[in-house]
Amino acid sequence: MLNKIRRQLVQNAASILRSPVQLLPHRLQKRALLEGLQLVFKEALEDGDFEFLEDKWLKVEIKDLNLCWYISYQNEQLVVADEPQSEDVSFSGTLNDMVLIAGRKEDPDTLFFQRRLQIEGDTELGLEIKNLMDSVDLTQLPKPMQVALNQLAQFVHLGVQPETVTSRSHAYSN
Repeated sequence: MLNKIRRQLVQNAASILRSPVQLLPHRLQKRALLEGLQLVFKEALEDGDFEFLEDKWLKVEIKDLNLCWYISYQNEQLVVADEPQSEDVSFSGTLNDMVLIAGRKEDPDTLFFQRRLQIEGDTELGLEIKNLMDSVDLTQLPKPMQVALNQLAQFVHLGVQPETVTSRSHAYSN
């Protein structure tokens, strides 16, 4: 019963969240994204690891939420724009797949080859971005953020599994 509820929540998360997220002013969305990126990539930013993105634009799109942001690195800092920019590379996927990537429950390469993550444009730039994402040490995040991300990713991971898999894994965990 709980697995069915979880599966329904995960499957319908984007449709549930789409309207409230769209009502959130772009200025606040942009600010939250920028602060989150600065926190997650704090060490990489301090080490100058974003220089490859200097004056180039990454488009990140969460298709089922109708959200899109443009990210760049200018004057030694990350920049987030919500207005269309001439992107050099784009990453797009669903909310659930982006959560799974962020929580390290799915590998971006796997999702790419399953056509669940689309990467278009400058292939070399896309690979550098993917490698930088892979290099992030999530244990450097504040503990509450680590726990929340891990629990959310685990919830989504279990919610996207076929019913027989979640039933078996639940039986083994008891």
